[in-house]
Amino acid sequence: MTISTLRNVCVYCGSATGDDPRYAQAAKSLGLALAAADLGLVYGGGNNGLMGMVARTVLEAGGRVTGIIPDFLEKRELMLREAQDLVIVPDMHTRKRLMFERADAFVALPGGVGTLEELVEQLTWVQLGRHRKPVLIADVGGFWRPLLALFAHMRDSGFIRTDTEVHYLVAEKIEDIVPMLKKAIDFAARDGADAQPLDNRL
Repeated sequence: MTISTLRNVCVYCGSATGDDPRYAQAAKSLGLALAAADLGLVYGGGNNGLMGMVARTVLEAGGRVTGIIPDFLEKRELMLREAQDLVIVPDMHTRKRLMFERADAFVALPGGVGTLEELVEQLTWVQLGRHRKPVLIADVGGFWRPLLALFAHMRDSGFIRTDTEVHYLVAEKIEDIVPMLKKAIDFAARDGADAQPLDNRL
């Protein structure tokens, strides 16, 4: 599946804020960037942590928010009822499927195990050729460097081969995210489904 237009961006991030103030600032800056570019936010529907910061910032800046949350997390993650499109689903599998279907690209801010799982699932789907939507790792303050080092270790150990490469983008600055996603989608649309960028910093 190749996307020709960037309209909605799915953001994966923590339901906590983390202990580095750069994470919260990154979440707010990304929310402003999405709203300024008239890009809708698709996210997990909560009001806690970085999730809530991104979504509230988009809303405050006049942007569009789609929140998708399982019913058992409504209270735990303090469902953001102000979202224009709020979808309550029965389980995590449905949540992730709908987030995928409604998004044209994916961005991972800092987060915990859930954020990691969502990111790695999308990378796996790209690796297996199930879609060509851009997946971008926002390496705020070097947060994702251990994961990037692990990917390199997997390549060096022969578990990620040339024919099964993991394609992703890496941005160290929030202001680079939207331009990088647009460039990736334009590249794929121009050159076809087989033109997924091999340079993961594009």
